[in-house]
Amino acid sequence: MVSNKAEIEVLEAGPHVTLQDAGRPGLMRFGVPNSGPMDRKALTIANTALGNPAGQSGIEVSPAGLRLRLTRGTLTLAIAGGGFAVSRNGQALRAWQVVTLQQGDELTLRPGPWGSWCCLAVAGQLEADTWLGATATHGLSGLGGGALRAGQSLTVNECRTLPERPIPCPVFCRPRRRLNVILGPQDALFSDGTVARFLSQTFRLTAAFDRMGQRLAGPNIAPEAALGIPSQGLTRGAVQVSGDGIASILMADHQTTGGYPKIATVLLDDTDGLAQLRPGDAISFTAITPAKAVQLARQRARAFQCYLAQLASH
Repeated sequence: MVSNKAEIEVLEAGPHVTLQDAGRPGLMRFGVPNSGPMDRKALTIANTALGNPAGQSGIEVSPAGLRLRLTRGTLTLAIAGGGFAVSRNGQALRAWQVVTLQQGDELTLRPGPWGSWCCLAVAGQLEADTWLGATATHGLSGLGGGALRAGQSLTVNECRTLPERPIPCPVFCRPRRRLNVILGPQDALFSDGTVARFLSQTFRLTAAFDRMGQRLAGPNIAPEAALGIPSQGLTRGAVQVSGDGIASILMADHQTTGGYPKIATVLLDDTDGLAQLRPGDAISFTAITPAKAVQLARQRARAFQCYLAQLASH
């Protein structure tokens, strides 16, 4: 295991390809979004496979794809997230894998058979700008590590070379089409029939999405009461409904306050699987109680920690 420095040249980078770490929690009361990866499990898995801290800085790749060239040194990376088409110097690789690049190697990631977001972690320390103590990029402002652009050079310090190996892709990292929700906090502003329609009918993801949220197509679920409610705090997974009855689900870069009524809130763990869906995919919602949500979240957290422990032991 040799410690050194590596340089990466960005050859191609589509929109929303950014540097991300675990985000900046605890600052929403000051109007600062948490940000962080769209699929938080993906970054945690990629880092764990390399022996890094779970929230260490990495690259999040959007459906627009990414192409890199290693211009200096030797660099081991881990790839996890969606089932992207990955290649090294034109030779196909597994979508989930620890891979080592030598000087001159090119790595390409394009959308594959499933998924929308993919995380690249490095066995070393990726140099990146910070904002409020985190490299997580806020997409709208560009604050944080920033969006990648063609011609940019990235530096990785304290590189470690690790053996190549596949990373197991657990079923709970696959796209999730049935989402658990807790009704509210403004479900009282919707008729009983509208709430029943929300829970019984199918919605589809539209092409109107970014790191802030995902707009849905489906049955009209307009609220009955006036929309002029006081602006309130928001959370990731909130299903907010505009006056025309169109629903949107808030994601990683969501605003911290808003005045649209929220008919329900998606279980936070389900938002990672939601992020891996694609425009046109169908989703449906299942209402659960807060107590059931806590039970389910704890159960899934235990399963994820067990998976990470096994991954780290190899």
